[in-house]
Amino acid sequence: MTQGQFHKMHGLGNDFVIIDARAPGLSDALTMPAAKAAAIANRHSGIGCDQLIILRPSDKADVHMQIFNADGGEVEACGNATRCVVKLLGESTSIETGGGMISGHVTDNGAIVDMGEPRFDWDAIPLAYAMDTLHMPVGWEDLQDPAAVNVGNPHVIFFVEDSDAVELDRLGPMIEVDPLFPQRVNVNVAHVKDGDIYLRVWERGAGLTRACGTGACATAVAAIQRGLVQSPVNVHLPGGTLILSWQKGGSIMMQGPTTYVFTGEANWDDFG
Repeated sequence: MTQGQFHKMHGLGNDFVIIDARAPGLSDALTMPAAKAAAIANRHSGIGCDQLIILRPSDKADVHMQIFNADGGEVEACGNATRCVVKLLGESTSIETGGGMISGHVTDNGAIVDMGEPRFDWDAIPLAYAMDTLHMPVGWEDLQDPAAVNVGNPHVIFFVEDSDAVELDRLGPMIEVDPLFPQRVNVNVAHVKDGDIYLRVWERGAGLTRACGTGACATAVAAIQRGLVQSPVNVHLPGGTLILSWQKGGSIMMQGPTTYVFTGEANWDDFG
């Protein structure tokens, strides 16, 4: 029986079940096939979350963060989860992820996280074939001229007149699985007003979310590259606001709040 404690946290409404599996023997015992991760994330018959986070020992950092979307698929990075983990562990924390090394430190109401350098090469996104990733010569219905950025996971960004008017619940899942994106993709729609970014995100494997930290990072970087905004920039999501800073050639810094909801215990063998 694998019994253990979990923490429920959220960043701007993007919510997580966090399991600290760093205790001796627990990391090896706590296996997480996709079906089990999806069962834990299920809001009706499980605990319920957008992403399941497992903290494991690391030889390279203070902790290794493993991330599963609500459909059970494992992904490389999650900005809101990173802030929550930094706030949970306290002080300054280095984190090994599937998307690379990141770090952060706590603030009064959340954390500031160094999300690393963005990648722009077509094969680093990855795309199925070579093209300009700042102005991609592709489109889906009224969504045209996107940019693509990898910030530990792949994002495509569309700048539109009104992000709230886009049928993202319909177009998001279609773009997510387009053959142009061999690892699927997170879909961002944004508009700029008075120097701020207003953003909605369809997350691969999770759907529409209240907030997406890596989506905010990717969108801010793309907007700065296109000369639409200046760093630092406020990125407003349905769940709240993040502050993003980036200079060409440097790391992306993301600042935002976190909320600790509750703690609980579960027998992980009961899921999946």
